[in-house]
Amino acid sequence: MSRADQLVDEAADRLQKFANEAAAEGGLIAKLAEPLADDAAFVRQLKPSLIRARFKGEAPLEGSPSHGVVTPSNPAARKRSSGGGGGPNPFVVMGAAFVVGIVIAKVIDWRGHAHPRD
Repeated sequence: MSRADQLVDEAADRLQKFANEAAAEGGLIAKLAEPLADDAAFVRQLKPSLIRARFKGEAPLEGSPSHGVVTPSNPAARKRSSGGGGGPNPFVVMGAAFVVGIVIAKVIDWRGHAHPRD
């Protein structure tokens, strides 16, 4: 294994370690655990020797499975809400934006009459 491969492996290990710590911590940070674990698996596929082997056709194109699987230790962190994403109704948001746009246009028009260019 070359030095570049070792550096890529170390970076992937650090990402995996951080993902495992985030999963164990719970809360908002636990939501980052799964994407970080996916990133660690992706970084492992970026080893120069693997890229060279795939280019020559000696290695499979799909890559190897990830080394570490993130499993949150907190059962509440595993639960996902079954409902939508929450938040306000998009029609209310669009209506409010429309009203704010009209008010801004009226204010600009009103200020234009205060200083005519005649």
